[in-house]
Amino acid sequence: MTQVTIYTKPYCPFCSRAIDLLEKKGVTFTEIEAAFDPDKKREMVDRSGGRATFPQIFVGDHHVGGCDDLVALERDGKLDVLLQAEA
Repeated sequence: MTQVTIYTKPYCPFCSRAIDLLEKKGVTFTEIEAAFDPDKKREMVDRSGGRATFPQIFVGDHHVGGCDDLVALERDGKLDVLLQAEA
């Protein structure tokens, strides 16, 4: 499985929901708390094409988007395919 990165902020319910989904699927991921670190937030915004909301999720170099985007991929049966394709 490929590297999954999720940029988060503390006490964010959308971040928690996305992390819960990844953990339930057994996905290993790197969490980067970026809300209060200007350099990490700038990195997130640059990688995501300008999106500054939390979370921002990446599978390899592929920008998934936020929590709703991750949940939609899972609901449509496309998340597993993406995780395997990027491996």
